[in-house]
Amino acid sequence: MNEDLQKRIEEALRNPQNMGELANADAVGTVGNSDCGEMLRLWVTFKQEKGRKVIDRATFQSFGCESAIAVASLATELIRGKTPQEALALKTEELAGELGPLPPMKIHCAQLVEGALRSALEPTAAEGKPTPSQNKQTGPSLLDNFSKPKEGKARITFLPKE
Repeated sequence: MNEDLQKRIEEALRNPQNMGELANADAVGTVGNSDCGEMLRLWVTFKQEKGRKVIDRATFQSFGCESAIAVASLATELIRGKTPQEALALKTEELAGELGPLPPMKIHCAQLVEGALRSALEPTAAEGKPTPSQNKQTGPSLLDNFSKPKEGKARITFLPKE
């Protein structure tokens, strides 16, 4: 990884945005990549703006490398104010935002974020909708959900090998 990209990642990590669970989320998406052991969960809330349903807020938790955390932080800011369709139309490389183009060995970080976004926002991903127990402030943490899988809690999508 080049030094310029490493500096941009470090800058994003100094002040990561939107980390943590989001109480009363309207949608939740979870993805994991068994090859590298990274997992990411994305929470999304919506609001009505000028007669359109737009993303009000998105937060994330990640078991992943610095690059995945940096991309998730930037992507949660990037999708704010977009409709679900507009957010889903973003290309993998666009989700990396101001990090710029990622090297081939780090593209999976943006794909992880894209997968969580799709898991939360695609109309066919009904499993991405939170259950009442996930809406509670004291609900299970991300680690709890991975340690003790429960039916209907979250959809985990394994990304294809490259």
